Amino acid sequence: MKDIKPIFRNLEKMLRQSSWFDDGWEIYNRGVYMQLYKENWHNEAQGGIHFETYIEAPQLKQKEYPICMHAEEDCPSQSEFVRKFLELEGEKIKGWKGYQTIGSGYHICQRNLPLNFKNLEQKLYEEFNRLRQLEDGIEQTLSEL
Repeated sequence: MKDIKPIFRNLEKMLRQSSWFDDGWEIYNRGVYMQLYKENWHNEAQGGIHFETYIEAPQLKQKEYPICMHAEEDCPSQSEFVRKFLELEGEKIKGWKGYQTIGSGYHICQRNLPLNFKNLEQKLYEEFNRLRQLEDGIEQTLSEL
């Protein structure tokens, strides 16, 4: 089985070196699982609003992995946040190749990608950069709750 941890370490370095990163962004990296979020998104315990990916045993077996946005139980007015956020940004998300809006429970959107180790760090970096474009919509929705 391929060791994914170095890929996630390199991805974290790439994200931290991005021109936008110093503007309040945070990373939670558990080796084969990563969240990217802003410091005011109620994600101190990894249960708020975040972008997430992971490549664990089931993903290795299925040869695909998710990249997604969640608003979990620490998100204020969780169901209202999800509803309002998708009203604001749902069409943008649907316009992105392979992304689905979900809108039930804590799942906001997700894309499943084929697991190919060639350029994996770059692919993950591109997807986190795409999701990062939702920052203003998240901030606006939080301010309206």
